[in-house]
Amino acid sequence: MLYQPINVPLCIAIVETPPWPHRCSNKWARGRGQPACGAPQASKLSSSISHHRDGRTVQLVYSDIFWSCDIDCTYTPPKQSPAMRAGCTAARLSRLVVSPRRSYPKPLDFIFRPRFTHNMALQTKLKAPNGLDITLPTGLFINNEFVASSSGTKITSVSPADGSEICSVEAASAQDVDTAVKAARAAFEDPSWADCAGRERSVLMHKLADLVEQHANVLATIETWDNGKPYTVSLNEDLQEVIYTLRYYAGWADKIHGQTIPTTRAKFAYTLRQPVGVCAQIIPWNYPLAMAAWKLGPALATGNTIVLKPAEQTPLSILYFATLVKEAGFPPGVLNIVNGYGRETGTALVTHPNVNKVAFTGSTATGREIMKMASGTLKNITLETGGKSPLVVFDDADLEQAAKWAYIGILSNQGQVCTATSRLIVQESVLPKFLEYFKTEIKNTAVTGNPFSETTTHGPQVSQVQYDKILAFIEGAKKEGGKVELGGASAQATAGAGKGFYIEPTVISNVTKDMTIFQEEVFGPVAAVTPFKTEGEALKLANNSQYGLAAAVFSQNIERAHKVAERLEAGMVWINSSNDSDPAVPFGGVKQSGIGRELGEAGLHSYLETKAVHVNLGSKL
Repeated sequence: MLYQPINVPLCIAIVETPPWPHRCSNKWARGRGQPACGAPQASKLSSSISHHRDGRTVQLVYSDIFWSCDIDCTYTPPKQSPAMRAGCTAARLSRLVVSPRRSYPKPLDFIFRPRFTHNMALQTKLKAPNGLDITLPTGLFINNEFVASSSGTKITSVSPADGSEICSVEAASAQDVDTAVKAARAAFEDPSWADCAGRERSVLMHKLADLVEQHANVLATIETWDNGKPYTVSLNEDLQEVIYTLRYYAGWADKIHGQTIPTTRAKFAYTLRQPVGVCAQIIPWNYPLAMAAWKLGPALATGNTIVLKPAEQTPLSILYFATLVKEAGFPPGVLNIVNGYGRETGTALVTHPNVNKVAFTGSTATGREIMKMASGTLKNITLETGGKSPLVVFDDADLEQAAKWAYIGILSNQGQVCTATSRLIVQESVLPKFLEYFKTEIKNTAVTGNPFSETTTHGPQVSQVQYDKILAFIEGAKKEGGKVELGGASAQATAGAGKGFYIEPTVISNVTKDMTIFQEEVFGPVAAVTPFKTEGEALKLANNSQYGLAAAVFSQNIERAHKVAERLEAGMVWINSSNDSDPAVPFGGVKQSGIGRELGEAGLHSYLETKAVHVNLGSKL
């Protein structure tokens, strides 16, 4: 195989030389006529030149993308469609590389690197705790470039493992948000994105997923560094979810269509499914990249453009992700990222008149405020907010399995999960035995410590604020009559050498339905245990909450399990498991746990408008 690396100001590309006959022709790349070999020709497209030397080498430049081949010039390429000649960059690439209509002896192994210019002042070189050297952008990502904040405001990212500063990044002002929204609006209306067919968006999304896979160790390192979750979890769970979610929605991109609806013999109607427009997406700190993928996947698949605001506690990994978005070939303005503080950046984004949709994941209190602000222009909204999910254990359950799943349900991600099954509602007759199994599982499995250690399963909480809040909940539960069965204190001394935001996995029994720890979301590694006698009482306890995000039921009586699942007031129910999730399955809550659904086919719906078109075939008045 022969590879031709080429360096030009616009970009760098490497293309495998095809082993079959080929004739150098502009038509192959842009549908233009072929010049005489050896004569450079200026294209009708700006910044685009093709040059044929000795009938063998072709260099084609179009915008930021070009390729070179060293080939025998005897092949006549297939005729190209008008869509390819007028379509987006992705259309040209995908038809050249992966079109099923081609039947070359060997497909091109195509790798391209779009032009990527860095403002050197808006990046920093870091040495991660695991020894990895990382060059991290620190600017706002607008129109495929990293730019400084107009106000000069910055956010400092802190390592939860020891409280040390990692670096500072630009924080967007209202003016910066306006710039980002304008970029997203321009991209939404520009043919480079607006005219991309679903299959072309799919190509870009698959390319992005591939790049995330290639850079997974860097992304996982950053995620662990400023979030605190174990590196093994970031790499083997969170990053895999990002990749799977992007690929799942890439598969949907060319399967979005309307209906044809017969009405009368002289008339019919059809529907169009069209993108909403500019989407504001506000991401939480507990799963920075995974939650971004949950929102970006359906938005990109349906042809929307995005202004995304990460959480101020975890602003770093999404900036590195932005470099991959550009490298994948997404046009400028399709994805814009504005780090910033909620009061200024978030408010400016949610209230912006040119934002069509708001998708938010975070606390119920903040969700209420966003709903109020978005109501001013009746924006399309999706809210995934808080939870206080019950895990109900009946006396016929496999108690060992119930205890193992209860461990996963409350201690995954240091308990910082909106669906955490934090209320363990256990039938009275088996409560002592279940408690022993549960405490044994925690003692044998949980290893609290340095998140970059391979043996660690339980890292620090995300911030000092969260650390203090959780300890206050534990103290409050003690005062209200709760009994600490396990943990119940800071783990700084044992896990963090006196530093960091570590808390012991905690189990509190004797919890009643009126206690604060039963009703309010702790968002930490704290399980509240409450007994029940009858199935009816279990349901009343489980449903006694303002939240309705998720619930779990453990019983070997499958008839009972299904019946209870139906009556639980929750958007999701697990039978004999807890916190299972899959990108193909809808995710969302009822009551004050949110509005709308993410993931699955249902996750596409809020990013689409349905337009009805009525057709008169000849009915006369």
